[in-house]
Amino acid sequence: MIVKTETVSGVARRLNVTVPTSRIDEQFEARLKRAAKNVKINGFRPGKVPMSKIRADFGPGIRQEVINDIIRDSVFEAIQQEKINAVGMPNIEKVDLNTEGLVYEATVEVYPEVTVKGLEDLSIDRKTTEVSDDDVETMIENLRKQRQTWAVTKGMAKKDMQATFDFEGTIDGEKFEGGSAQDFKLVLGSGRMIPGFEDGIVGMKAGEEKVIDVTFPEDYQAENLRGKAAQFKITLKQVEKPKLPEIDAEFLNLFGVSEEEGVDKLKADVRKNMEREVKNSLRQQLKQAAFNAVLENNDVEVPGAMVTEEIGRQRQQMLQQFAQQFGGAQQNFDQSMLPDELFREQAERSVKLGVLIGKVLEDAKLTVDQERVKAFIEETAQSYEDPTEVIEYFNSDKQQRAQIEAVVLEDQVVDHILATAKVTDQTISYQDLIKEQQAQRAGR
Repeated sequence: MIVKTETVSGVARRLNVTVPTSRIDEQFEARLKRAAKNVKINGFRPGKVPMSKIRADFGPGIRQEVINDIIRDSVFEAIQQEKINAVGMPNIEKVDLNTEGLVYEATVEVYPEVTVKGLEDLSIDRKTTEVSDDDVETMIENLRKQRQTWAVTKGMAKKDMQATFDFEGTIDGEKFEGGSAQDFKLVLGSGRMIPGFEDGIVGMKAGEEKVIDVTFPEDYQAENLRGKAAQFKITLKQVEKPKLPEIDAEFLNLFGVSEEEGVDKLKADVRKNMEREVKNSLRQQLKQAAFNAVLENNDVEVPGAMVTEEIGRQRQQMLQQFAQQFGGAQQNFDQSMLPDELFREQAERSVKLGVLIGKVLEDAKLTVDQERVKAFIEETAQSYEDPTEVIEYFNSDKQQRAQIEAVVLEDQVVDHILATAKVTDQTISYQDLIKEQQAQRAGR
């Protein structure tokens, strides 16, 4: 077999393959003989059909099968012979059978060969945060608010109070679909309604009626209402003010704290959880900052086959999330609603980053630090009721441990990058960190 290779692009090679006629003839004759033993033709006993008859009736079809099989086998032999790091399936073109033999072209994508530019040129911001006593108090207050109840009041409706009311909306004196409701409950200041609606209820008392003027936003979801001026007749039926639970034995028990241990133990547990979450969050932020810097500083071409595979992985991941949220909806979900273009940009970024980080790993000769894996598992286990059981689970389940090893190895890559890059430390408050996280989630 003769193979000539030429470079099509940084991630593609074209193989010109010639397979000698003798290989085709040898396999063709072998298959003819096997066919002669099994073929059934009227007028002949099995195994007694003349070879000339077999050749005439079945020869063309058998030869085409041989050609197809030889192309399938020889293209991978050629890839191996040329030591090509192929990605995806080769594309076969220009197949010809002539005096030289079986000739064809195979175009195959290859794993990109990259050089990661100097890590010393990267600039990375590293944020640090400390959980203060005030942050702990705020968190405990939030825990109380999550379990608050409502108490009826005869006073005026104010922000953070819950109002129960009927409303009837009109535009130019005409009612519109979705503009009316009865016994509607709303926490004032929650931002659930269009601008001006909730403010119009503030100051009212139960039993009062009022007409408020509002304007629908230009980006309102219902196109027919965008930018329209409307009036809403409000009939306020009930006002309730929030009632926070006392930090008593019942409240403490919700968080696994006994009355004897008291509020100090609750604060200590809350602080520990907050510090663990902060550490994980900052570690993830730093990892993204480091990876983003590497990606922005290195332009890399990646094979379409790798991007296609990553698109499939991301689509499947999204379908699994749908199934978890909606109970088996994955099987009935119309996958045409998740076209490739929905994932392409993120998939291309993920593949490029994977190639670059893989090269950093290779250049730095990094391997998984098993001591860090052990520490990571122990730290993760502390958030569970029985840490020992969790540690045993991660150590005994190869798949779970492999996932943790991958995370730890990524952390080692980040440490390697930071050791060389220009790192600027920045201290931010816990509350600012939370705001950043909320803004990032809102921007997705």
